Amino acid sequence: MKKLIIIISLCLINVGLSQTTISGKVTDTKGIPIIGANVYLEGTYDGATTIEKGNFSFTTEEIGEQTLVVSYLSYETKTIVNDVSMMRQLQIKLREDVESLDAVIISAGTFEASDNSKVSVLKPLDVVTTASALGDFVGALQTLPGTSNNAEDGRLFVRGGDASETQIFIDGIRVFTPFTPTTNNLPARGRYSPFLFDGITFSTGGYSAEFGQALSSVLLLNTIDEPDQNKTDIGLMSVGATLGNTQKWEKSSLSFNASYINLAPYFKVFDNRNTFQKPIQAAQGEMVYRRKLNNGIFKFYSAFDTTNFKLTQEDINFEEDLNFSLNNRNFYLNSSYKGLLGNSWSIQTGIGFTHDNTKNGISSAAINSFENSVHLKLKLKKRFSSRFKLSLGAEQFITGYNESFKTNDFNLAYGFDNAITAGFAEADIIFSKKLALKAGIRADYSSIFNTTEVGPRAALAYKSSKNGQFSLAYGNFFQNPSNGILRFEQDLQAQKTTQYILNYQYVIDGKIFRAEAYRKDYDNLVKFDGDFMNINNGFNNTINSTFNTTGNGYAQGLDLFWRDNTSFKNLDYWVSYSYLDTERNHQNFPKAAQPNFASDHNFSVVGKYWIEDWKSQLGIDYTFASGRPYNNPNTNEFLAERTKPFNSVSVNWAYLIDQQKILYVSVNNVLGFKNINGYQYSNTPNVNGQFDRMAFRPATDQFFFVGFFWTISENGTDNQLDNL
Repeated sequence: MKKLIIIISLCLINVGLSQTTISGKVTDTKGIPIIGANVYLEGTYDGATTIEKGNFSFTTEEIGEQTLVVSYLSYETKTIVNDVSMMRQLQIKLREDVESLDAVIISAGTFEASDNSKVSVLKPLDVVTTASALGDFVGALQTLPGTSNNAEDGRLFVRGGDASETQIFIDGIRVFTPFTPTTNNLPARGRYSPFLFDGITFSTGGYSAEFGQALSSVLLLNTIDEPDQNKTDIGLMSVGATLGNTQKWEKSSLSFNASYINLAPYFKVFDNRNTFQKPIQAAQGEMVYRRKLNNGIFKFYSAFDTTNFKLTQEDINFEEDLNFSLNNRNFYLNSSYKGLLGNSWSIQTGIGFTHDNTKNGISSAAINSFENSVHLKLKLKKRFSSRFKLSLGAEQFITGYNESFKTNDFNLAYGFDNAITAGFAEADIIFSKKLALKAGIRADYSSIFNTTEVGPRAALAYKSSKNGQFSLAYGNFFQNPSNGILRFEQDLQAQKTTQYILNYQYVIDGKIFRAEAYRKDYDNLVKFDGDFMNINNGFNNTINSTFNTTGNGYAQGLDLFWRDNTSFKNLDYWVSYSYLDTERNHQNFPKAAQPNFASDHNFSVVGKYWIEDWKSQLGIDYTFASGRPYNNPNTNEFLAERTKPFNSVSVNWAYLIDQQKILYVSVNNVLGFKNINGYQYSNTPNVNGQFDRMAFRPATDQFFFVGFFWTISENGTDNQLDNL
């Protein structure tokens, strides 16, 4: 028995002698102890949890070189590789996890509409359930701060910029002609259905060096990566019909959406200020194919649409009014690939092609224009760590534009070809959970001007509290003059803005508040000669004008946004306000003045309320815009008078007949405000020496819409409420 006791004792002594004690202390970078951190040897069960003062201690039988892992929620995991005999009285400091949900994000000038971003101002559902939008995502974005109301145009006017200063991208590839062409007082619409997109980023300024050829803003549309099931969507509307279908396989999927619009029946019921010989007809089709590959995803997107109409509009300078016809054919496609290359590198590449043909008839003149444009892009991104990421890229824009102008007396042909080669580099530097920097540079070489423009850009964000943060942004942005200018003159320069932005954002429990002040300085704006007397007429004869890029201007202001979807049960609402101070000396202006597309004040309130007992969502929004400048040739002042303020209240109602059938009704300007978009003055004075005028009124004061939407899906629960 004594021998057995001696043997057991010797074994226990040997075990004790073969064990190593690992000990130390865990703190944050400021020296504050972290209690509850996990400390263990990788691949073993040996470890401990830090206690008071951040201390830990445990024993192990492992020998030689081992990996010690230290982890704690909201801090970066740290590993130490060393011989276990050296792992004593360690002093370990953990850094904050800069990718946690409460980390700082750079938000200056950017609105997110996504289900996946850390902070979204809007969701995809919001974009098309806004009462005044009529299913057009651009209409919903016009309720956000930074935009100016131009109801007669329909495109985005951002922070003192005209509509051509905003560029639209689908899956990172440029769309050269994103809006349908139109005529005076008939608003354009975005060509692309919101049904195929799951994320929207609307940047009102200070955007990434990745995007160029935009003076004011960019709108980024991302198609759905992977649909959740097979389904068919059917829509019958008071203005036409829609049909959509999605097929999903193991590694690929195909979605399409088609629509047909014919306003002839509508115009028979509701009055229109235009006399239509051929009411507006439009057909549209879109398709997106997705394929999952081993390390990425490939997408192919294509869209085709056609629009045509013929009408007679009242014109103060034409005794028998003005005949106008339009026939447009547009085709757009892009293919893109996004994936991983290994060693923390990723790639995003794609190519896009646009073909657009528009035939206009204006009185006895016939104008036929063709545009063919290509965008090629390559972007590489390297993740060195959670605190440092680098993006590099190059892209090419190629445009060929030709136009003919024919009358009974002459025949003209003109156009241009241009290639823009661009490169960009940008770094994301995360100093801590509270401080982040995005810094980049972009260079654009334009063959038509034989010049290179270089634009530095930077954005800094600081998290001032748990829920609030400040952001600063600065950048130089360049854009070539529009096709309407380059078709006549190519001896010009790229137009330029320099932007400064200060942003504050506060987010808590389903509520968000944003305040943003900005300043934009314009240089190299297009100027041309010509009489400014009839600048409000909307049609300037620029064929024989002389052009230069000596114009300049500025825009500055304050944007405010508040959204709340938790304070009141079933109620979601947002409020936005913009103040704009801007002047330009461009086009044929004789001096600097506020342009006639800009309003000093823009205000919107949007509300959506779900009534469970009625199985209905009710929506309402109110839009106000202060009067816009117009030029009165009966005075000596230039663009000194203002239209009356714009007011509109719109309502909608979505009723679930059953889970997959919806009845939808909306009315724009339900109170029938008599809005005036501007005035047209006669080219010659009357017998009293005064220039007569005519008010530009909307084609209709109100618009009524009724639709029935039916979804047929595998799970039997999906519906199109997200698309209304």
